[in-house]
Amino acid sequence: MNNDKIPVVAIFDVGKTNKKLFLFDSNYQIVFERSARFLETKDEDGDPCENLESLRLSVFDSLHEVFRKNEFEIKAINFTSYGASVVYLDENGRPLTPLYNYLKEFPVTIQQELHNKYGGEEHFSLTTSSPTLGSLNSGFQILRLKKEHPEIYKHVNFALHLPQYLSFLVSGKFYSDMTSIGCHTALWDFEKNEYHKWVQDEGITKVLAPIVEGDEVFDGAFPGSSFRVGAGLHDSSSALIPYLFNFDEPFVLISTGTWCISFNPFNNSALTSCELKKDCLFYQSYLGKPVKASRLFAGYEHELQSRRIADFFHVTTAKFRNLQLNQRIIEKLMKEPVVVDLVAFSTIELDRFHNYEEAYHSLILHLIKAQVESTKLVLDANKISRIFVDGGFSKNHIYMSLLAKEFPEVEVFGASMAQATALGAALAIHDHWNELAIPNDLIALRYFRNK
Repeated sequence: MNNDKIPVVAIFDVGKTNKKLFLFDSNYQIVFERSARFLETKDEDGDPCENLESLRLSVFDSLHEVFRKNEFEIKAINFTSYGASVVYLDENGRPLTPLYNYLKEFPVTIQQELHNKYGGEEHFSLTTSSPTLGSLNSGFQILRLKKEHPEIYKHVNFALHLPQYLSFLVSGKFYSDMTSIGCHTALWDFEKNEYHKWVQDEGITKVLAPIVEGDEVFDGAFPGSSFRVGAGLHDSSSALIPYLFNFDEPFVLISTGTWCISFNPFNNSALTSCELKKDCLFYQSYLGKPVKASRLFAGYEHELQSRRIADFFHVTTAKFRNLQLNQRIIEKLMKEPVVVDLVAFSTIELDRFHNYEEAYHSLILHLIKAQVESTKLVLDANKISRIFVDGGFSKNHIYMSLLAKEFPEVEVFGASMAQATALGAALAIHDHWNELAIPNDLIALRYFRNK
């Protein structure tokens, strides 16, 4: 072995639009990255979906590239990807179906039959901590395949969530992990801490791989390989890991992107029907502990309405990136009541605003009101003293300043780090590849005062 080589961990971060490979050194600095774009195909119904073969080839192409780099020694590999996506494998490990899109329309009758058989929709959803989300409930996807395509289902050896399929490509082993199982899949009974009775009654457990801990590693499948392979993690749970490593005092993390998800790892109070109806649920941490969370489709709405504002005022959305909070505009907007509804801004005619700056302030004000209601569902204010915001909105001065005003009793920080989701997947298997202590400065914080 060449002692001059830099020991690294390779992390595949597979998103809906971009696939990335990162190499982190022992201090968790990125020393190499490679990107591949999303390639789309269609399933048998003509619905768009991920090109699974292209994704498989991308993993191997990326690995071959980094293995050829003499300056690095790959000590471990792990994976993180979007959830609610299932790969059905035959006994030889070959996919039997397309990778169905989690936004694919779902037959109402299948979920209604299941709800009716197991105590009704509300009881079922509370037990599984899974709001009724159609194909986003990935357990329903498996049941759908069994009912609609029994000739295919009978050949299913294992149904793996996407992070575990990616891991299988490199390890050759089949596993399930709790971050994927516990993410609004309708598979898990959070009260009994086991698979729900319907999963057992339908025989679905026969095609679910053994559950492993999120910090476990396994040998690689390549002959002569010395690296270890993690089981893979759901991306939202992975993004939480750096905060769990760096902060002991109770906090809430608002992870912002297409979805803005408020995580409270310190709130394990039972889910109520009211919370459930407001898109509150439990995730699972990489150690298998429940994490109360609430979801808001705010990033998507922000993108949609930003384009509407830009088109109306004949500017580009780039104009909004560095806008600072204008208190005079906020005071003017606050003279009229702000409807607490995520899509309320979409009903406002833009000709009522004098310019794009005023319109954009109004948009963020509406989003913040909705975000506050969503975050309060998990806050548990008596215990929480800090709110961290990461992702795109953490760099939005108007958003962060208004959020701080809404939580005067809590310290609000914009957090930034290099690739939080990928970093979380690396930290999860730290003990298996890295002899150094985890740095305590991985997360840069910017405090926003309530003023």
